[in-house]
Formats: sequence, C-alpha cells, structure tokens
Amino acid sequence: MVIAKKAVLNVTAQQSRFHAQKQEYTSTEITVKDLSITIGNHEILSHAELQLHPGRHYVLVGRNGVGKSTLLRAMAEGLIPSIPAATRILLLGQVQEDEDDGSSAPSLPDETVLEHVLRSDKHRRRLLCEASRLSVAMDNVEDPAVLLKVYRGLKRERLQHDVDEARRRASKTSGVRGLGARKELTHLEGELAISSMRLDQLNISNALEAEEAATVKEEMQSAIDMLTDVQASLVSIDASGAEARARTVLLGLGFSTQRIENPVSQLSGGWKTRCSLACALCQSSDLLLLDEPTNFLDLPSIIWLEKYIQTLDSQVTLITVTHDRSFADGVADELLVLRNQRIENFKGNVSGYEIARWRSYRYLSRIQAAQEKQKKHMQTTIDQNLKMAKRSGDDKKLKQVSSRKKKLNERMGMEVSAKGTRFKLNRDRAGWHDSLRDAIEVPDFDPLPRMAFPVCPSDLRFPGALVSLEDVCFDHRVARTQVPILRDVNFNIHLGERVGIVGMNGSGKSTLVSLMIADSQNSAESVTASKGNIVRHTRAKIGLYSQQAVEELQNIALAESRLTALSHLLEFAGGDLSEQEARGLLSSLGLAGKVTSEVPMSSLSGGQKVRLALAKVLYDPPHLLILDEVTTHLDPDSIQALALRLREYQGAILLITHDRFFMRCVVEGESPKSSTEGVEDESPKDSDSSGEGLPECGEVYRLFKTKLRKLASGMQQYEDMGAKLLS
Repeated sequence: MVIAKKAVLNVTAQQSRFHAQKQEYTSTEITVKDLSITIGNHEILSHAELQLHPGRHYVLVGRNGVGKSTLLRAMAEGLIPSIPAATRILLLGQVQEDEDDGSSAPSLPDETVLEHVLRSDKHRRRLLCEASRLSVAMDNVEDPAVLLKVYRGLKRERLQHDVDEARRRASKTSGVRGLGARKELTHLEGELAISSMRLDQLNISNALEAEEAATVKEEMQSAIDMLTDVQASLVSIDASGAEARARTVLLGLGFSTQRIENPVSQLSGGWKTRCSLACALCQSSDLLLLDEPTNFLDLPSIIWLEKYIQTLDSQVTLITVTHDRSFADGVADELLVLRNQRIENFKGNVSGYEIARWRSYRYLSRIQAAQEKQKKHMQTTIDQNLKMAKRSGDDKKLKQVSSRKKKLNERMGMEVSAKGTRFKLNRDRAGWHDSLRDAIEVPDFDPLPRMAFPVCPSDLRFPGALVSLEDVCFDHRVARTQVPILRDVNFNIHLGERVGIVGMNGSGKSTLVSLMIADSQNSAESVTASKGNIVRHTRAKIGLYSQQAVEELQNIALAESRLTALSHLLEFAGGDLSEQEARGLLSSLGLAGKVTSEVPMSSLSGGQKVRLALAKVLYDPPHLLILDEVTTHLDPDSIQALALRLREYQGAILLITHDRFFMRCVVEGESPKSSTEGVEDESPKDSDSSGEGLPECGEVYRLFKTKLRKLASGMQQYEDMGAKLLS
C-alpha cells in the first residue's frame, strides 16, 4: 500500500512488484487497483479500479460534487502511485509556464496570444533553450571554455530535475520500494554535488589549464553528443511546425488572425479560457486531461474541437469532463462513470450508456419478477408437502421436501455468467460463497436533481406580442466609427412560444437581448436601437438569466462575506418573499437545508450559484423568460431536469445556448429522456406536462453578420452549417 498526501487531498492505491518495475518507463496501459481518494473527511472514491488503454478517449461522467475534477487533479499532480512516473500527464489549467526554472526569460507584459501558447510547451521550450546555448557556445572559437561551462551547467540543471523527481518519489513510497527510492535519491544528490563543484571550479579558474586534457576532450565530445540528442528530440516533436499548429488550433477555437497577434493581457476571461485550452492541445503528452473544455466555446468551435480530438495521436489517452452531452457523445470511446464512490467502465457514449442501462434494468427486472414468482410457488409447495409429511409420517415426502429445498437454493439467481454464457458452477462460482449463484442485481437509477420552480406567470388580461421588433438596427461606437451589430431585425415573441437564438460569440446575441429588455430592467447601462421600433406588452414581465450571472454573484459574495443564498434572495426580493417562501423556492431548485442559510455564498459551487440566479429570476415567474447560457455550470443530470421542467413553463422562453441537446429539448420539443422512455420515476409524463396551447416545436434563429434569419431545419441545420465551415 502506497500513500500520497498533498494539502488535504489523500490518495491510496494498491501497488504490486509489476507496477514498481514499470516506474522508469512510459506505460502503454494504466491500471490502478484499490484506489481511494479523500478530501478531509469527505470520501470521493473507495476501493475503486481505474483502467486506461492507450489511445482511447474517455469521458468522465458524474454529478456535480462527486469528485471528477478532484480525480483529474490527483492524476495530474502524480498522487496516484500506480501511474508510472515517466507518463507525461497534462491537465487543462496546468499549462502556465514556470518562470523559475531558468529555461527562459520571464513573460513580457505585451506577450501575444501566439507567443503565450508557444511558451506554454515547457518541454519544447527547454529543448530550444539547450540547443541555442550549446550552438552559441560551440560557435565561440575564441574561448573554448565557454562550451565546457555550458555543458556542465546543462548537466547540473538536468541532475537537479532528476533529484527533484527522485525526492518526490521517495516521499510517496515506503517499505522496500521506499528504501530503494531513498538510495536512488542519495546517489543522485551525490552526483549533483560533484557536478556543481566541477562547474564552480571552472567558473573560478575561468581557464582550461586547470583541467586535465583527457577530461576536457571527453566533455567536449559529450557536449557535441548532447547537442545532437537535443536536435534529434526537436525533430521528433516537430518543433519547427509548432507555430503552424498553434495557429491552426487558435483559429479553430475561434480566435481571429488579428486577436492571435494581440497581447494576451487584453483577453477577457472567456478568451483566456480558450487560450488555456489551446495551450493544452499544442503540447505533447501521454495522458491529456480536459476539464470542461467546451466552456465559453460557440458551436463551430465545439464541432472543431470534437473533430480535432478524434484526430489526436493514436498513443495519446484522453480523459475529458464535459456538461455538453452532444460533445460527449461525439468524442467518447468509453465512459468512466463516477458513482457511489466507484468507477464503472462502459464501452460507448452517454446515450448508449443510458439505453444499455435501461435495457439491463428491464431485462433483469423481468427475470427477477419471474424468479420471485417461481420461488413463491415452490415455497408454497414445500410448505404443503412438509405439512402433509409430518401429519402422515411419510419419509418419502420428507425426502421430496429436502430435494425441492435444494433445487430452490440452486436455481435462484443469475442463469448466465458474467460473459453471457450458460452458468456452470465449477467455472463461474468457484470458491466459498453464501449462495450457489450470483444474485440478480437490478440497476438502480438516481433520481434527477430537484427542479420544481413555479411555471405559471400572472394573467396578462389582454392578448398581444410580449416583444415585437420591427426593422431594428444597432451600431456600436468604437473610437469615432460606427460598427454595425444588428441590421433590419424583425422579431416577435408571444406568450407560450419557444424561441432559440444561435450564433458565434460576438455576433450580437446579448446585444439583441439588451435591446429587448431595455425598458423592462431598471439599468443605467441600457441600450437603445439606432433605428426601428421595439414594442413591449404593457403588462408583460421579462426575466433574464445572464451568462454573467455566476460571476456577478461571486462579486457580490466577495463584497459581503457573510451573505448566504437565503439572505441574498430575501434582500433581492425586497419584501415580496417571506423566509418560508424563499426557502421553498430555493429547495424547488435543489438548494435546501443548511446550504441556503449557513454556507457563505462565496463557497457555493458554480452549479449552486446557477440555481440561486434562477431563483432571483423565477420567484415571480416572468411572462418572457430569457436564458442566456444557463447550462455552463450544470452537470448533465441537472441540465436534463431543467429541460424537463421548462417544458412545463407556461410563459414564453427565449433560449440562447451552444448546447445542442438542451436547445433540442427546450425549443424543438425533443424529449430529454427519449433514450430511456418508459423508466419509472417521479417526473411528470412529457405528454401531459406541457401546458395547454403550448407549441410542440419552437423556432430557432441564427444571428450572423448583423442579420437574424430563421433556420427551417432548426438546430440540425445550424450544426450542419458549423461542420461545413470547418470542412
């Protein structure tokens, strides 16, 4: 047993002699047995197994808070000892350059996006630095001692790196392996001390006379060999093509040619996230870990990323965590399902997993019901025969009873082996067990997260469009020029309608929403149309969930550290809600108990902040509910539960999202649980849950080059357009 600890994160895993022998080599397969991870007193994994095959793409799925990001962090920080130390692991978010490694100059304030991505590859940067230092020293024919100094300096830097790695391994091992690791550390520390001493002697003497001629000749040849090896390594990683690859990745992620050359310090938070993703994709690794890579990406960029992942090197293993179900289905070769503190493997994608799980549930439920019926019948017969045998004293009857009891024990349970073959006791049930056959374990389904917010707005009293836009134009003033954002937009939304708007980031979707709600929101930053008419229903209430809602809540929480979800909602409602009503509303959105009143708002997760922001919008249900990127921080189950509840909403919904699954469910009428239709749960039936008069299928519009146009085929047409742009 090997134990690793960093801060409050504790990791334990079983390790055999085989794993110990693989530590010096990059493994083609990773197998971790008896893996347990805890944070403080909270247990994330308990005696789980993790197996990764080279070149496969895994999607790690599980609800918010089960520990997906924690597992990725433990792998990236080398806390799982069964993973060979030579395995190159890269986690999205861990791509910032190390300024203290001495391999390059500190980052400049005006460093461009392209330069930042190129500098993030520490391995390539180190090789280029070594090649440059050796080449310059070799060209200096006037002072041959320069080459010797550079060689000894590089050798000491490499030894220092080896010592750091050996010290890390020694701190995580014990027993015989720990003793060997400490001996190796002692040996490397001795070599490092000798190397430092030889370099210091050369710096002090500053001449070659003090060195033996044979030693100088040998080290000069070693310096030439080192340069040859470094240049070969640069060729093997195609260092010369790094800039072209970086440009391709940045353009695929939505960066314009101009923005690539702009300083990285000028990027907003969303674009910095894209830049970090580009850094991760441009580095070489054996195990690539992507945690929510689709955040802040528009659909064309998501489609590009999906195709790029499919073309990764065949030896690169990928694990990704994503809330985008369509993206997960597109990249997954296999699922790692984190559930009940275990890791379950499934070959296929999320939709296939749900279908297989439902089919298994239905099949095993029928077998279990049939066996229970058979068992009940046999037990009744046994009881009757036993009663008759005791009354008549018939020994034959008693033997029949004993025989039937034996059959009852032998025939109950799984009739097939784990491989699907016919059950054989000596092959499939060897060893000591409580029963002759495996019990029938029917898969259980976790209930969807609670989403029961109010869905009935107040009466409008008289009909009419909630919002009507006629020939609306809007220009954004940059310096002294007017940049057109919207041109001739004609748009109407009536009560009960479902409307979706899609488009690339920066196309003007949020600007259009700002124009629609300008008079309904008491905002000092409201915008007005440059041309055209915007008419709003005089009694209509418009509610907006902004894509900056989570960030705004975090800023409020930082300003008032004692603020909780409950106190903030009561303050926001301004007396319209009692404490009991506020607690009920938060509970209907999945925030219940002490989380609402005792946990500081700053400590809430992203998904919990989304629920609080929705409560602020829905405490008085608006006639027009505008949702702008509401799925960003929600897990797939919460997204499905929200989609189910929104199908019941009796007001109008305007949805802006890049999540294809969510758009199809909320706007186009596709059932969120179509793959598992028929599963019994507490959710209302879809056919009965939509209010009277609500359309079965809404309309999807695309905002592109200042124009808003309806997509006849909806989201599928937009997806095809995005794929065509990349072809």
